[in-house]
Amino acid sequence: MVALARRTLRYEWRRFLPAMVAVSLASLLLLLQGSLVLGIFGSASVYVTGSTADIWMGYPGTQSVDQGRSIDPDAATLIEMEPEAMRVEPFIWFDGDWRGPTRTGGVSVFVSGIDARPDGLMFSKVLSPALRAKLQTPDAVVVDRAELGKLGASVGSSAYIDGERVHVVGIGSGLRALGGVNVLASLDTAQRLNVDSDHPGWPTYVVAQLRHPEQAKAVAARLNQRQGGGPHQAWSATAFARRSTLFWLFDTGAGAGVLFLAGVVFLVGAAITSQTLVAAVFGSIREYATLNALGVGLGALRWVVLEQAFWVGAAGLVVAAISGLVVISIARLRDIPVVFDASLWVACSVAVMALAMLSGLVALRSLQRADPAELLR
Repeated sequence: MVALARRTLRYEWRRFLPAMVAVSLASLLLLLQGSLVLGIFGSASVYVTGSTADIWMGYPGTQSVDQGRSIDPDAATLIEMEPEAMRVEPFIWFDGDWRGPTRTGGVSVFVSGIDARPDGLMFSKVLSPALRAKLQTPDAVVVDRAELGKLGASVGSSAYIDGERVHVVGIGSGLRALGGVNVLASLDTAQRLNVDSDHPGWPTYVVAQLRHPEQAKAVAARLNQRQGGGPHQAWSATAFARRSTLFWLFDTGAGAGVLFLAGVVFLVGAAITSQTLVAAVFGSIREYATLNALGVGLGALRWVVLEQAFWVGAAGLVVAAISGLVVISIARLRDIPVVFDASLWVACSVAVMALAMLSGLVALRSLQRADPAELLR
């Protein structure tokens, strides 16, 4: 019966082509949606994922990196006392208003004050040593290349952040933020720009690199048990990045809207695929009736239909994966935040195969007409 299912698909592929196209389109939409979700909402944690810090310490209860509040600088002492800590750095984060030379309106920006030395932890994965060196110039800032048009700026131009003059000394890539524009500066420059803060020199976070990164969770737990340094809470980098992404994905209206749309795509794909499979099975009803007359039971014929549904789903998944890789590559060239990894592929594969098998179960209703009496009509 399994061989019959494959042969039917091979010799009557035109009959099953609409179902394969439906599965491919549904798979492609799910894959692209998943890539965009991980890319867009994952950009909320670019501060963590773009850095080599293993431990983050901030204000207790912080739900996302961009929700941080200033903490007492003495909190750094708690990390420095940790034997696992190799390097400890402050990180200043605040939002401001950007006014460029070619714009009259303001643009909301997120200013990140980092240690600009070559071995600095913050944004070490996305900033080249040359850009870090340029940031050590007073009032220097770096922005993402995809945001130049929005800021109305270019390399060498000047602008104002909350009324304070800055100079764009370079452009980076992979710095796009969720809900605003990331602007990178040195710690000294950030302290000068943070004019609305009661404590402009206080860090928003204190980050650390460990000798053994796999101990990050245990180190964070020890730090949370220590007293002193004002209110504070520590997280491993992995936990803090996940915390930030999940906050934007599930605790904001934007994330709920995207998840709802993904559910709609799945249901529409299931409806279209099931109807095309029903039509394909119904078109072969006389062949199934003949097999039934020859002694093949309806149970065996049901397995044939389910096997056909499986191969339709598999073929659609392969086509969607190839098409998705092409589209995602084009999106990355256009600086669109997309993420494609093994976990996303597995999740989409499970969803698509569930969609195909669900459609196959719906198509089983057509087998009720596979009666030998159909051959006499």
